[in-house]
Amino acid sequence: MKKFVPYGLLPFCLALLLLACQKERFTSSNQARLQTSADTLHFDTVFTTAGSVTQKLKIFNDNKEGIRISTIRLAGGLLSPFKINVNGYKGPEVNDLEIRPKDSAYVFVTVNINPSTNNLPFIVRDSIEISYNGNRTFIQLDALGQNAHFLRNKKITGTETWDSDLPYVILGRLTVDANATLTINKGCKIYMHADAPLIVHGTLQVNGEKWDSTRVVFASDRLDEPYRNYPGGFPGLIFSDVSKNNRLTYAIIKNAYQGITVVDPSTTNTAKLVLENTIIDNAYDAGILAVNSSIKANNVLVSNCGKNIVLAKGGNYQFTHCTVASFSNAYLQRKDPVLTVSNYLNATTTPSDLNALFRNCIFWGDGEGMVKEEVVVVKNGATAFTVNFDHVLWRVSANPANATVTSAMNQDPQFDNVNTTERIYNFRLKDGSPALNKGMTTDVTNDLDGRPRPFSLPDLGAYEKQ
Repeated sequence: MKKFVPYGLLPFCLALLLLACQKERFTSSNQARLQTSADTLHFDTVFTTAGSVTQKLKIFNDNKEGIRISTIRLAGGLLSPFKINVNGYKGPEVNDLEIRPKDSAYVFVTVNINPSTNNLPFIVRDSIEISYNGNRTFIQLDALGQNAHFLRNKKITGTETWDSDLPYVILGRLTVDANATLTINKGCKIYMHADAPLIVHGTLQVNGEKWDSTRVVFASDRLDEPYRNYPGGFPGLIFSDVSKNNRLTYAIIKNAYQGITVVDPSTTNTAKLVLENTIIDNAYDAGILAVNSSIKANNVLVSNCGKNIVLAKGGNYQFTHCTVASFSNAYLQRKDPVLTVSNYLNATTTPSDLNALFRNCIFWGDGEGMVKEEVVVVKNGATAFTVNFDHVLWRVSANPANATVTSAMNQDPQFDNVNTTERIYNFRLKDGSPALNKGMTTDVTNDLDGRPRPFSLPDLGAYEKQ
């Protein structure tokens, strides 16, 4: 039986046939121009041999006809530190690429920088040339390169000292053995990979100084945007049960999962960990997590962490002139107080003795979301339990239960500048702050900036208004 196409459909079918047979039109006019999503690609600090993240460039054809790109190439050719991939085709040169009308192509760019003799950062440059219809467009490429000491699964077994000639990039864990000592001198920058904790069974001594360039920094090795500001970029610093005599002076620990973890009491008569003029910022979980341990902290800023300070299952703690503050932002939505103190870990653990003193401190949060009390003190059982807040400013609805409170204020500290949208956090004090001249005399004679404090009536918190 013969099949017939209805007469009314014949013109439609003929049109489809003509369109299918018609070749797509490409223009050779030099007046037809391509657009690119950027004219320059910048790569932030790239450690030599480590490679970079991938950046992408988009080439748009907004014309009514297709354009054939004769060449997309790296000017440096095979010798370029940059690599390109165009719509799945590897460079350094890709030829005869067609872009249909109202369509686009992707160019993916990476960089791998060879080591040099430079101790200071240096710049490498190249360009991408796009040639079509007699036109040439150039995309500039630049990357800040940095030589470094690369350490993979490094174990310190004796006495070792690091100086600031080059940054240290840690791949895999860095371990300080029991009875070993790692000393890190002023100006050192330690960049930790996502799988790289610093585990101290022995002793860690950090000897930073007050200037920005001489502080010792522990941070993630992802220095590119936006990852350079993400919390949880590396596991953090862990001080084990047998660790002893640790001291961090003018250190900065930022973007860790847990900034500092300290477990079990000291094996000596001194605190297991002494923190002097140290900043712990943007940790995904706890800035400081201590479990039945001992810490002495002077002029310490713990800021914008998921849980700023957690002291659990007892221990011995003394915090003087510390600022503990947190504000919800694009990376962390606050759900926990900035300070939690307890003499037990969970319902199945036996409570331990607790002795904690917080003097001349500020405990503050933005007051949004689920957090109502910024300081929580919890007691379980009948073990020795002493928690004293002496001259503090905090956000609480009432004094914490189970604590002794001397001279406390529940007022906005009026930090100098907090702008969560722009990621500006300056926890120094404004003129007129209620924390000015409200402290008591202590033996902490300088502030977190290294500036002198008055003998009497110092300011509360880590910074002294000058």
